[in-house]
Amino acid sequence: MNTLKTSLRILLVDDDPSLTELLAMRLESFGYLVETAPSGNKALQLLRLKPVDLVLTDLRMNHMNGFELNQQIQSQFPGLPVVMMTAHGSIPEAVEAMQQGFVSFITKPIDSVQLADVLREALGNRQHSSAEQSAAFHGLIYQCQPMQHLVQQIKALATSNANILIQGESGTGKEVTAQAIHRASHRASGPFVAINCGAVPSHLLESELFGHKKGAFTGAIADKKGIVQTADSGTLFLDEIGDMPLELQVKLLRVLQERRVRPVGSDTEIDVDVRIISASHKDIQSAISDKTFRKDLYYRLNVVTLTLPSLSQRIEDIPLLANHFLAKLSNQTKQLSPGAITQLLTYHWPGNIRQLHNVIEYCAALAPSKIIGEDLIKQAIPDDEKSQANFQGLNEAKKAFEKDYIQKALTLCQGNVSEAAKLAQRNRTDFYKLLKKHEIQC
Repeated sequence: MNTLKTSLRILLVDDDPSLTELLAMRLESFGYLVETAPSGNKALQLLRLKPVDLVLTDLRMNHMNGFELNQQIQSQFPGLPVVMMTAHGSIPEAVEAMQQGFVSFITKPIDSVQLADVLREALGNRQHSSAEQSAAFHGLIYQCQPMQHLVQQIKALATSNANILIQGESGTGKEVTAQAIHRASHRASGPFVAINCGAVPSHLLESELFGHKKGAFTGAIADKKGIVQTADSGTLFLDEIGDMPLELQVKLLRVLQERRVRPVGSDTEIDVDVRIISASHKDIQSAISDKTFRKDLYYRLNVVTLTLPSLSQRIEDIPLLANHFLAKLSNQTKQLSPGAITQLLTYHWPGNIRQLHNVIEYCAALAPSKIIGEDLIKQAIPDDEKSQANFQGLNEAKKAFEKDYIQKALTLCQGNVSEAAKLAQRNRTDFYKLLKKHEIQC
């Protein structure tokens, strides 16, 4: 059988160690990279640590069967293909597998030729696109569906000169997205110039944008080229556009309409060919209603709108991003433990990707060994946020309340179980069951 070396990774899930070992060897002989897991829970843990291209799982396993594992995968890792292995001749199970979203199934004993064909068909065009889908696109690290959709939009806009407005919470990666748009476009060989409109004092912003002539104002000791002209033939990224003063909005609108810029203190206009990408975490529509942002400028800037998801909306990307940041910050010398990954996944990240980067940078600097553990991650998360990261689930809260309630009832009744049962409005048999459940000694 011909083998083809690929970068595609398969996760094999089976609770039979001997069969797992044989199948893993067979898959590797096909040229695939192989990860193994002895249970559904272990498989889900591994999927949070590293991306795979396909899951091959047995149906009958203890604790979590193949159907239950597939439901969890479809919920947490949408779009990841799952192939089911089932006993020979189990037609009803095979039919149910296809109805529940498995991309295919294969019967035991496993035939090598059939297995190779099933995997080739299930993986489809991932042979060429998996690295792009689960790693990076011009600096965007992702695998979740919202980001896949965003990248599809960027690709569709690559040949366009349309101005783009990027909206999203602070820290979601608006400038990185703007850079990706620039690199994917036909302007990629031109300059990418960025300015944060909220970070430059309003009296200096006009000069920064449009340039000035010598002597135009106090301190203008020489001619200066503005960033609009600097971005000629390329892309200009105006971050926090909602903070631009109204008087400058009028001048920017004129530049967009006429494709010309006039430096401060000059009588001459200069032709410019520039694509504008703007961004804001503010609601521009509300700013228009409040008359702090011009509607006509908004329509010029907002030919196309891209909305970035918050990090809490792309949970499956957290391990990818964290490992990417750590590899760069530690020169690939340190790793995150499974417990550390779990801590990152249970936190809600109000500061989004920027906050995640800061946490990883803190841990990379302070980790005493090559493995970064969960305690250091907990230490890196701000104290005022830890309560939410460690917030109890409803079942745990109910259990804690019930145990505390029973102990208080016993205290009030001086340890008399019959009296405590009456006080709790339970019969004595049920009350004894509760004592046993919570391991309370009388």
